Amino acid sequence: MKDLLKRYENKEPEIVFHWNDPETEAEGWTVINSLRGGAAGGGTRMRVGLDRNEVLSLAKTMEVKFTVSGPAIGGAKSGINFDPSDPRKKGVLERWYAAVSPLLKSYYGTGGDLNVDEIHEVIPITEESGVWHPQEGVFNGHFKPTEADKINRIGQLRQGVIKVLENSAFSPDVSRKYTVADMITGYGVAEAARHFYDIYGGNLEGKRAVIQGFGNVGSAAAYYLAQQGAKIVGIIDAGGGLINEEGFSFEEIKDLFLNKKGNKLVAENLISFEEVNKRIWEIKTEIFAPCAASRLVTQAQIDTMIEAGLEVISCGANVPFADKEIFFGPIMEHTDSKVSVIPDFISNCGMARVFAYFMERRVQMTDEAIFNDTSLTIKNAIEKTYKHNSSKQNLSKTAFELALQQLV
Repeated sequence: MKDLLKRYENKEPEIVFHWNDPETEAEGWTVINSLRGGAAGGGTRMRVGLDRNEVLSLAKTMEVKFTVSGPAIGGAKSGINFDPSDPRKKGVLERWYAAVSPLLKSYYGTGGDLNVDEIHEVIPITEESGVWHPQEGVFNGHFKPTEADKINRIGQLRQGVIKVLENSAFSPDVSRKYTVADMITGYGVAEAARHFYDIYGGNLEGKRAVIQGFGNVGSAAAYYLAQQGAKIVGIIDAGGGLINEEGFSFEEIKDLFLNKKGNKLVAENLISFEEVNKRIWEIKTEIFAPCAASRLVTQAQIDTMIEAGLEVISCGANVPFADKEIFFGPIMEHTDSKVSVIPDFISNCGMARVFAYFMERRVQMTDEAIFNDTSLTIKNAIEKTYKHNSSKQNLSKTAFELALQQLV
């Protein structure tokens, strides 16, 4: 596996598009790792301090993810080094997408990512640049449909991603009009943990869980885990956290989800970040869902959790461990050898899978069909890993090997 990984990591990307905004200090990159299958896909993110290497790492991560979620295309990513809270953000995005639109028309598909919203920013701004849909390049480069078929499938994709959830089994509050895009990634993180216990032995119900990050992914993961009967015993977010060693009730977790302000945890009894960061790693817990930014989780934190009974990690963040390596650094390798680590390209593939699902011909547009498809995709990936390695250790190593065999 390590030889495959080294060869994959060291291979230069096929295309690197570099942009300097003429009106601000913003700088951006699109990295297309390969045009496997004639196209590549990956979202657009924005943050201060982002660089080409971060975008390259994420492009390679996307390519691995597509081996699970489909379609069988190359990985790509776009990143803009700019403050997303700056009032000039909209203008930066408009100029960025105008510059990158020839790629989006031909062979590159994008979407929302960190600090860039799929529905309110990516779709309307790319439309202004003459792109039918942010995934148009994937249709043209990979599927090569007729014009009529492309119109039908893009319509299906447009409708599906922004579909408002109507089924109370999947929506915390149908009156609030949560969409598929709001909920699907966190749902997949929770389903990955459930499928892990079903396949490797055990039961999710009654298991204690700690959630890192309470944005779109973490809050939804907490909601669905609690819905399945897991006990959320701790939440750590950038602005503070909560601890309840007996476990919050499903209704309490639902209220926390409904009361969050944007992507921030809001609660009357919020513990300071400093205090929760000292205490949360020592709580007795079986499930850990890192759903905050990449490369935050340290070996000391993991070792403390393992001592407290940790069994499985379901990764909501891409590359959650504080390794400098693109994928499988020493902290992840150490963790994978001790407990079960469901890698990010399986557990957080929900949005990528939704895109792939809606790109197919005439799929069912019900909440149940969409969410069940993501759940089944994750289940199949974990079952495939189990068939090659039934041990609860080195789960990620095995999954990476299976993915890289398709790419190297």
